[in-house]
Order: sequence, then structure tokens, then C-alpha cells
Amino acid sequence: MSNRIPPDEFKDINEAVGEEWESETTPYERIRHVIAHTYTPASADTVAEDARTSPKTARRHLNTLAEEGFVITATGNHGGTVYRRSPESLVVEQAADILEHVSTDELVTRVAEMRDQLNDYRAEYGVDSPEELTIEQANQTLSEPTSEQSEIDAETIRDWQTTRRNLAFANAALSIANAERFVDGDLHSTDGSVPA
Repeated sequence: MSNRIPPDEFKDINEAVGEEWESETTPYERIRHVIAHTYTPASADTVAEDARTSPKTARRHLNTLAEEGFVITATGNHGGTVYRRSPESLVVEQAADILEHVSTDELVTRVAEMRDQLNDYRAEYGVDSPEELTIEQANQTLSEPTSEQSEIDAETIRDWQTTRRNLAFANAALSIANAERFVDGDLHSTDGSVPA
């Protein structure tokens, strides 16, 4: 093993990348990027530090993003405003990504398959959700600690939750695709009126 000290140019690689990011983007772009990856509430000071800008600039852009619906605000533990990515913006982003990679016809097929899978889980376990299954299993364990029970594995619970989440995103994508048809005018008649 060598005790050689790395050259100075390797010591500050993170700083160099940060400076390049700062020179190639606006404070608004950096703040939007930081908050796009912020799922727990963060102060404007924290976002500003990560976005390499001032807290005042961060607060101004975060408030703009909140007005646009990209960010939600709350009151933090010490009374200050905290910010995080809005669930709605995440859903829209996921739906747009789905529409970019999957045709509407294929999406309809996948939605039907996911619904069938969820119905199979409900039929097999006799409950409507993986959370209910977990509670039922815990209650059964508490009431009959010595009885032989079939342990539901964590992978089944995760698969059920993932299928349910993916179905929600797929349904959102289909709704957006349908709404876009109206916006694009596909359903307008030749005289410009909208059919009832």
C-alpha cells in the first residue's frame, strides 16, 4: 500500500464539479434540481447550501415553485417554513415518464394485468390491502401465539405494495393521455366546437 498523497487536482474534484454546475445553471435551475430530490422537509438555508446560492434567493425560488405546485410548504419544528417536493409533481413526472416509454395500448394491457394481480392477492389472502394482511397476521400471532400459522413473507407484501403503486401511476398516465387528447383538439369537431 502506498502512502503517496494524491495530487491537488484530485482533492477538490467535488468542488470543481460544483463550480461547473454553478457556472452552467441558474440559481432557479439548481434549486429546482435540489428540491426535486428532497422528499423530507428542508429549510431554505439547507436548500440554498445544496444549490450553491443564498438563502434569500432560495426562499424566493422555493416560494415560486410552491405557487406552481412543484413544492409544498409546512411549518418546521422551530416555526420556520420548510419545503419538500409535492406528491402531485412526483405523480405527474412518473406518469409522463410512463407515457414516454409505453404506448397507450400497452399501458391499458398492463393496467388490466396489474388489476388482475391485485384481485388475486385479495382472493388469496381474504383482505383488501397488504397493510390489512400485516395487521391481521399480527393480531393472529398475538391471539394464538402457539398455533401453526403460515407466515406471509415480506417479498409478497412488497410485491403487493409495488403493484398497487405502479397501478396508481399507470392510471394517472392514462388519465393524462386522455386529457391531452382534449387539449390537443383530437375530439374537436371540424367546426371548432367541442362535442358533448
